[in-house]
Amino acid sequence: LSGNMIDLCPVGALTSKPFRYSARTWELSRRKSISPHDSTGSNLIAQVKGGRVMRVLPMENEAVNECWLADSDRFSYEGLNTDERLTTPMVKQGNRWQETDWTTALEYVANGLKQIVAEHGPQSIGALGTAHSTVEELHLLGKLVRRLGSDNIDHRLRHAASPEPVAADAGSVRWLGTSIASLSTLDRAFVIGSFLRKDHPLFAQRLRQATKRGAQITSLHALADDWLMPVAARVIAAPSEWVAALAGVAAAVAAGKRVPAPMESESSEEARAIAASLLGGQRKAVLLGNAAAQHPEAETLLALAGFIAEHTGATCGYLGEAANSVGAQLVGAQPLQGGLTAAQMLAEPLKAYVLLNAEPLLDAADPSQAAAALAGAQMVVAMTAFKTANFEHADVLLPIAPFTETSGTFVNAEGRVQSFHSVVKPRGEVRPAWKVLRVLGTMLGLEGFGFETSEEVKAQALGDEAGVAARLAGTPSSPSTREREPGGESPLSLSLSRLPERAGVRVDAGGVQTPREPVVLERIADVPIYSADAILRRSPPLQATADARPPRAGLPTVLWQRLGLAEGADVHVQQGSASVKLAAYHDASLAANCVRVPAGHPATAALGPMFGAIAVEKA
Repeated sequence: LSGNMIDLCPVGALTSKPFRYSARTWELSRRKSISPHDSTGSNLIAQVKGGRVMRVLPMENEAVNECWLADSDRFSYEGLNTDERLTTPMVKQGNRWQETDWTTALEYVANGLKQIVAEHGPQSIGALGTAHSTVEELHLLGKLVRRLGSDNIDHRLRHAASPEPVAADAGSVRWLGTSIASLSTLDRAFVIGSFLRKDHPLFAQRLRQATKRGAQITSLHALADDWLMPVAARVIAAPSEWVAALAGVAAAVAAGKRVPAPMESESSEEARAIAASLLGGQRKAVLLGNAAAQHPEAETLLALAGFIAEHTGATCGYLGEAANSVGAQLVGAQPLQGGLTAAQMLAEPLKAYVLLNAEPLLDAADPSQAAAALAGAQMVVAMTAFKTANFEHADVLLPIAPFTETSGTFVNAEGRVQSFHSVVKPRGEVRPAWKVLRVLGTMLGLEGFGFETSEEVKAQALGDEAGVAARLAGTPSSPSTREREPGGESPLSLSLSRLPERAGVRVDAGGVQTPREPVVLERIADVPIYSADAILRRSPPLQATADARPPRAGLPTVLWQRLGLAEGADVHVQQGSASVKLAAYHDASLAANCVRVPAGHPATAALGPMFGAIAVEKA
């Protein structure tokens, strides 16, 4: 949030270094926009000169970002002004990239997809689009693959695959469960699996303001991250132990309310402290973070969180991973009729992939698996703003407009629908992605692609805003809120009974987890704040910050001492057959069997999934 000092400085002595000396204020035109990065949906003013964004400022909206901006929102535009921008369609011929025109590129794609469908069937095609894409883009991407006969579409690239689907209401939408503004007025908040300050800077700021008014914030995570606010109680556990730890909180809540616990579990002192906190106060929220959403047992974590919220009078919801995570769900940018999830599409390679603003080697839960899947495909179509995206594995690069050069809609964490227009003209031969998908659908002979404006696409995708609000209001907080079938088990019990045995952990019939011998180290992976999406990764000022330094391996005290390491020492980190060399640091707050290794960065892309067994040796 440091860039806000520019706005706060009363005499103008603190200025924006990227903007300094580039233009005079009166030379700039001011145009409204919406941030495409985190789930806040911050309102922006883009200041433009000569068809180029020169500076980004906050547009005041008390209900969303107040008068603040996260640094990612303020400085990311610099990534759109670099030489990495893709401005002309490119096709790979004989392992060499050649620039071409739009007609040739789209005919190449259409013919290739038709041939693959004819030879291998429609289920051999899959689409991966990040939730940094607009409602209109994701709606048309889903419509295209479904009209081809496939339901293989997903925006949840970083979500681990559950071995077996567990209870979740069909069509349910995972959102904040309350308003963004209400975070500032909470009396109690229980945050589960979140790198809060980095994943959601403005939400963290609101919770920090709440603590100044006496709110109690509690946490379940694999470490004690510094949130710059007092934390009343923490449960620190490795990811494979989160279900048991959360069940302990639920059991303590159940004891306090004198209701049956959702599963047999022992409650630690910390779990009882969290329960006691939630049983007090008036305005309360249980909030699941990005790591909880991406967790292999995400559904069970949600079920337990829902039980806790239900019996403490709290709301329950997700903080949200990206600008349009809620919108992506509303338009069905995930399997609806038995299609494959993103993890499944990359675990069992398909013949063709259509990528929308996605770089699977940096955006997927298991980048090494993603690399193998893309390498084995017959065709990979990358719709991207950057020529370096998927350069190695793509067969076609289609230059699409970033948020500054297109119109569209994002639905933020609280379900607020916010549309925006382009603030500058597209560069070179760049085209809005919704137009590219419209033309591609027509060339494939598919019906229902005759849109003239993005507003028409939005109307079909979302309907009116009242309908969106109704869908969110009717969303159950979790499977645990549904009634038990007479003589049967509750959905929560069913989901817990399906928990797999994971490396280093045994799960018994009651869901209680006990460590095996020897203790297996587990990875906890954050996505560094400026590695979260394609634009942030290419912004020079953001990549010059401490948060963008090369990833390091955080080691708990016992492991640090056992390896005999000194600060700055290197270690070999291994997952499966892959190994990388990283600088190590001591993190005394980590769970004893947990190692923190960031994801979303080229230096760790060779490793395996974001959760799972990991080995560390002194270099």
